[in-house]
Amino acid sequence: MSGFSVSAVPLDVPALQAALADPAHGGFCAFEGWVRNRNDGRDVRGLEYEVYTELAMAEGERILDEARARFGEVQVVGAHRSGVLEVGDLAVWVGVSSPHRDAAFRACRYVIDAFKHRLPVWKKEHYLEGEAQWVVCSHGVGPAADDLNAAAPHAHPHTHAHTHHAAPAAPAFTPDYARQMRLREVGEHGQARLAAARVLVIGAGGLGSPALAYLAGAGIGTLGIVDGDHLEASNLHRQTLYTAADVGQPKAHLAAARLQALNPALQVEVFDTPLTAASVGAVFARFDLVLECTDDMRSRYLSNDAAQLAGIPLILASVHQYEGQLQVIAPSGPCLRCLWPEPPSAQTFGSCAESGVLGTVPGVLGTLQANEALKQLLGLPVTAGALVLVDLLDNQTQRLPIDPARGCRLHGGCEAVAQRELAQALEELTVDYDAPSLHAAREAGFHLIDLRDAHERVAQPSGANAQWVPAPELLQRQAELPSGRPLLLFCATGRRSAAAARQLRAHGIATAYSLNGGLRGSATASIAAPHASPSPRFTACQPDPVHHPEPGPLPSAPSAPRVR
Repeated sequence: MSGFSVSAVPLDVPALQAALADPAHGGFCAFEGWVRNRNDGRDVRGLEYEVYTELAMAEGERILDEARARFGEVQVVGAHRSGVLEVGDLAVWVGVSSPHRDAAFRACRYVIDAFKHRLPVWKKEHYLEGEAQWVVCSHGVGPAADDLNAAAPHAHPHTHAHTHHAAPAAPAFTPDYARQMRLREVGEHGQARLAAARVLVIGAGGLGSPALAYLAGAGIGTLGIVDGDHLEASNLHRQTLYTAADVGQPKAHLAAARLQALNPALQVEVFDTPLTAASVGAVFARFDLVLECTDDMRSRYLSNDAAQLAGIPLILASVHQYEGQLQVIAPSGPCLRCLWPEPPSAQTFGSCAESGVLGTVPGVLGTLQANEALKQLLGLPVTAGALVLVDLLDNQTQRLPIDPARGCRLHGGCEAVAQRELAQALEELTVDYDAPSLHAAREAGFHLIDLRDAHERVAQPSGANAQWVPAPELLQRQAELPSGRPLLLFCATGRRSAAAARQLRAHGIATAYSLNGGLRGSATASIAAPHASPSPRFTACQPDPVHHPEPGPLPSAPSAPRVR
């Protein structure tokens, strides 16, 4: 039996180890984190952990389920202390057993890193001189700060990597915008406008990385970051906010830490679950302007509709191999649906993973998005009412005006169309299904269908007994699908499977569902405690809650769609 626990009393290590016993397992790895007596040059007499227990339990179990799905036949146990601890006390324990040592090593490292970045746990250090200070139990990554030796059985590194809100000996940093303020159009008044601005960036990847960095550097007062993905090694050639040591960690929290290191005066709000038709309106209402920086066409249309109803500007960009597109949507101008009334099918536009992209291309387009945002906030002329095409092979651009007499104008106007589309999305049956694991989905009665390509299956085995039908062949092989059982389709991210489930429903299979988030993102969203984090500048936010069906009997009508 394996699981996660929070304990107000000393951890019972023998009992935790006993839960990992399996005669088929020959590899065992454990991580133990102990309270040390010194940190950042200050003598520590103890720690105090404040844990939002109910949410920590749910998130801890999610992390363990992810490890089981990712690393195959492993048993995983984790425990975290709460309350007051003295120097030398055991604060956190993670144990993994598996048939082979390599999986145990890697799973143990994965779990402890995820615990540190995603559990709603706050730590207060008590110093010998009598002072106490809250510190953040996350973002201390890299070989120097985070060499936890999780791959070493029974390692006891007295390491508590963290980021202080304010280093005791460091002088306060004051941002210097002098070069920017010398511009006649900026000056003190323009800089004050930027400081008062609240900008939301959806996607912290190839487009979002440069956009976020330049907005933070320019002195935007508050940045919101929406991203539910975890960093992959293949992201690094274009997502320059991150480092190799960050692989496997949630992008939204990584980006927030990098941006506050760049500009400590910045306020950051993190949304580490995707926005939905049920939550997008409330989130957009909190910001002055939105940049949509994903490679997800459904997210762009959702953002377009929400921005129209919120009456705020939206800046869109997309990339493909060596070229990109930029569109600035003003509340009174033509919107995305004026150009393309309906979202193209998922197969029409390939992602970077499918089509490839030169790393500098999203860098250029994301920078253009940030530039348009700053122009908008400073009252400078913007490139609205047109689609700008950027070809970086020959360094040419084209500006294609959008005819406002077409598109939405024929159907009542942009706002009316947006209202209808969002209302329809809320009423539409969702195809997404939340499951803690593929095994749990099978137990709930689903027939599993793996839509991934052959090379994806080799790179990341699902560990489940699933029927393999590559996504492009699904409709042609529809007759091979079993009747009388609900179908749960899955892919890497949930995008292909969601599109495929909708196609099957359109062809008469009403019980086709998609694994929410796919194998990479299913059940990985971090849950923020509803009370304030110790840092007033870095806030983990969560959109309005949306009910999702629990594993078990298949629901007949889930209450709200998850637009990916």
